[in-house]
Amino acid sequence: MSEHVVVVGGGIGGLALALAVAARGHRATVLERSAEFAELGAGIQLAPNGIHALDRLGLGTAVRAIATPMDELRFMDGVTGAHVVSMPLTGQYQRRFGSSYVVVHRGHLYGLLLDACRAAPGVELRAASPVVGYAQDATGATAVLATGARVTGTVLVGADGIRSAIREQLVGDGEPRVSGITVYRSIIPIEEVPAPLRTAAVTWWAGPKCHFVHYPIGGGRFLNLAASSDDGVTEAFAGIPATTERVRREFRRLPAARHLLDLGRDWRAWVLVDREPVDEWCDGRVTLLGDAAHPMLHYAAQGACQALEDAVLLAELVERGPAGLAEYRDRRRGRTAAIQRISRESIRLWHPAGDAAAARNRLLAAMTAEQLHDEVAWMHEERIGAVR
Repeated sequence: MSEHVVVVGGGIGGLALALAVAARGHRATVLERSAEFAELGAGIQLAPNGIHALDRLGLGTAVRAIATPMDELRFMDGVTGAHVVSMPLTGQYQRRFGSSYVVVHRGHLYGLLLDACRAAPGVELRAASPVVGYAQDATGATAVLATGARVTGTVLVGADGIRSAIREQLVGDGEPRVSGITVYRSIIPIEEVPAPLRTAAVTWWAGPKCHFVHYPIGGGRFLNLAASSDDGVTEAFAGIPATTERVRREFRRLPAARHLLDLGRDWRAWVLVDREPVDEWCDGRVTLLGDAAHPMLHYAAQGACQALEDAVLLAELVERGPAGLAEYRDRRRGRTAAIQRISRESIRLWHPAGDAAAARNRLLAAMTAEQLHDEVAWMHEERIGAVR
């Protein structure tokens, strides 16, 4: 029997689920609150587990064509300028995990998903459709829109982000947790970057209570800059303009990275937020996906990858109704909770000062490539397969 999945939220996870559902012969209606389907943001890092999920969606080849493969993850001391360690992402890494580690512009990845959904006969996309809650009975689940209109399917999935209306009704855990960290982002044309710095690497510059990450996006045409400051901020804000002077002042603790930070312009600032892992994100025929289920800080570079994994697995289980949704929750919550926690705990790696930073550098510098790969294997090696 064909299922009708109502997807609340038209982001990367929501579109991936709709596409996966349609590929299995079911219908999907995607309800997006914004006036149009669009994705904000800059770069996304995709580890092999995310690429494998995209392969299952039929988009792996297309994503590889627009993505930039990385040669290494490079860790620098932002105070001294010392190169601490690099984790190679070619050769042994690709053989072990079955794919490259790539970076891609968020908008370009979103565009591929959106085009695929528009071409899929089983997918209906509805913009300007804000959902405020849900109702259900023994045979179906209904999205309740702000207008009072209702859309009913056999299953309803909240993929409506960290401030999910579906989560609020299902879990009821209030506002997200403010991390106390502000991140500043900028994108610059690659021709403005000195030639020796145009490398195929994701590079971290670590310093006291702050760090700075950069990597190429847009097929190598731009450099994505993201600088994080543990400034103790207590109220969330998103996408507000930040002056170059403010960024320079905030990151004077990274003198070795000043030459790159100075290249940034048109900076915007966000306060990072997340939530505690929860054991329950299903209610009968209703469940959550991606940031609505397990929002995480971006420091493990797994947010998009985990939403894609969710989508592939959930699409394989929706036809089993509440039992399938419960299995999806059971198979996903341990893994996603672990990544939520390590994303938060990674601050201890990036932000030490003095003797603690020196000890960290010695520990990392002593690790072999194989040991570094072992550290990330539990995240990067996952391949969501067919339900047995």
